[in-house]
Amino acid sequence: MDQKTSSNYSSQNITVLEGLQAVRKRPGMYIGTTDVAGLHHLIKEIVDNSIDEAMAGHCTDIEVTLNKDGSVSIEDNGRGIPVDKVEKTGKSGLETVLTVLHAGGKFGDGGGYKVSGGLHGVGASVVNALSTWLKAEVYRDGEIHAMNFKIGVPQGDIKVTGKTEKRGTKITFLPDEDIFDTMDFDFDTILARLRQQAYLTKGVSIRLRDEKSGRANQFYFEGGIKSYVQHLNHNKETLGGVFYLDRTVEEGYIEIALQYTNAFNDQVLTFANTINTPEGGMHLTGFRSALTRTINNYARANSLLKEKEDNLTADDVREGLTAIISVKIPDPQFEGQTKSKLGNSEMRTAVENVFGQAFGQYMEENPSEAKVIFGKCALAARARLAARAARDAIVRKGALEGMTLPGKLADCTSRDPGVSELYLVEGDSAGGSAKQGRNRETQAILPLKGKILNVEQARMDRVLGFEEIKNLIVALGMGIGETLDPTKLRYHKVIIMTDADVDGAHIRTLLLTLFYRYLRPVIENGHLYIAQPPLYKLEQNRKVVYAYSQDEMERLKSTFPNPDKLHPQRYKGLGEMNPEQLWETTMDPDRRAMLKVAVEDAEIADKVFETLMGSEVAPRKKFIQAHAKAVKNLDI
Repeated sequence: MDQKTSSNYSSQNITVLEGLQAVRKRPGMYIGTTDVAGLHHLIKEIVDNSIDEAMAGHCTDIEVTLNKDGSVSIEDNGRGIPVDKVEKTGKSGLETVLTVLHAGGKFGDGGGYKVSGGLHGVGASVVNALSTWLKAEVYRDGEIHAMNFKIGVPQGDIKVTGKTEKRGTKITFLPDEDIFDTMDFDFDTILARLRQQAYLTKGVSIRLRDEKSGRANQFYFEGGIKSYVQHLNHNKETLGGVFYLDRTVEEGYIEIALQYTNAFNDQVLTFANTINTPEGGMHLTGFRSALTRTINNYARANSLLKEKEDNLTADDVREGLTAIISVKIPDPQFEGQTKSKLGNSEMRTAVENVFGQAFGQYMEENPSEAKVIFGKCALAARARLAARAARDAIVRKGALEGMTLPGKLADCTSRDPGVSELYLVEGDSAGGSAKQGRNRETQAILPLKGKILNVEQARMDRVLGFEEIKNLIVALGMGIGETLDPTKLRYHKVIIMTDADVDGAHIRTLLLTLFYRYLRPVIENGHLYIAQPPLYKLEQNRKVVYAYSQDEMERLKSTFPNPDKLHPQRYKGLGEMNPEQLWETTMDPDRRAMLKVAVEDAEIADKVFETLMGSEVAPRKKFIQAHAKAVKNLDI
């Protein structure tokens, strides 16, 4: 797509919508949170401006540097932020962009950007407002233009500080420690984001350097999202090559890459103007309908489906699919609670037509690959029918609520999901203690016998044939697969409670895999938790305290009059605690500590589950070796 705009990019292209207001007072409104995620969001906002320059065809290099003093520098070789005066503000373009909210070349009809990733266009000014200091350097017309700010306030006018042959913009900022909970940037978090941007903006070189540790990485993907699919399928057994298309149409630019694998789950990532749209939207809807129709049409035309056989469903053709759908459009409309769903209806038709035609042609020209893909989808269809029979049996079993709940389930008396909790407890012994020690009104207990099925290596029909999983699905009450209805979840806190040993960690990981792959709304809606039982009991002269880690135990020992005579009791399992101890340490809402399970990045989560729970041994061994020294207990 020829996305180059007019080279007359000046301050007249900067449109001002409103002044900077209350960013420091309510930072969460602009960057989501002030925790570690909000800290990293600052880098994203500035990098997105450089990516916009790249999408417009004016930038080929972006460099992010984590400086020793805790500041961050982001430099590109784009056109450079305009430095001449903006008529409406009376300030230079640079000062306007850095001090006025909703000011930038992404608004209005001027020659700024045809396509931009700036979701709200608030980036640079918000970063400035939330930084102790910020220094901007613009390289334009052979000169270096510089300006300094403190907490968003200019420290003098824009100045020419020297000559240069470079072009572009360099922003260096130090986040304000009075705003953020942490000042520690994570190299790997930034790296994952920059890698994704490099895949989505092919032909752009992106570098990351950490001056403290000396770590450095560089990304450059001429293949764009085709390379991205190969990266996602690195440890998977693939079926055929990577299908790829890129088309410029009246509605914008469409880029799609896909490849089938022997996995049982699909991984489809969607983007609009390089912004991840985890809730999908119109581009995903168009893709899915075209994929289902095209494979069915091919199968009918080539007698792979018999006359009386039903067509494959959308779920059948998605099994084992890895796909990236990236569209770039002039005026993206984002919907959903977190603005993560594309609402442009014209993209549904455009993607459906372009992809349907191209993928149909691909299958005709590659008949051996087409048959392998169809064979995979047909196998999924047979498994779906077997799973439906098993699921129907579960639905029938749970039809009369209360009377047909699993016998092992000690349910709570409350029928209000908002206050009801379900503990998934490892073993009958711990289950017995939990049943006796619980608050019967709000806390339900479901003991789990042994290790459940590893669902990463099983289709739905096998999953539903496993007794412990069936009991869990009936207890939750919201169904699974085609019948999944998150509004029917019977407990708004589902708590995994396992022993603090290797077996407990394995059972916890198996349960996390089940929820992530088949019951994901429980995670997405914030209902899944991990209990934190104590590791040690310290008792002396009627003084009793509990320690939840080795370090805490060592610290607490020093608070006793005779620490040398203290012999901490190490709990090997939940079953060693009596009901009163289990209640006061792990189940009492006023005293317990729990971890809330959240998925910040679906791509990383997919990779972790696939590595830890998949059939390939080598990647798992490498993952464990790489992380063994960094953690004492490996949790996802």
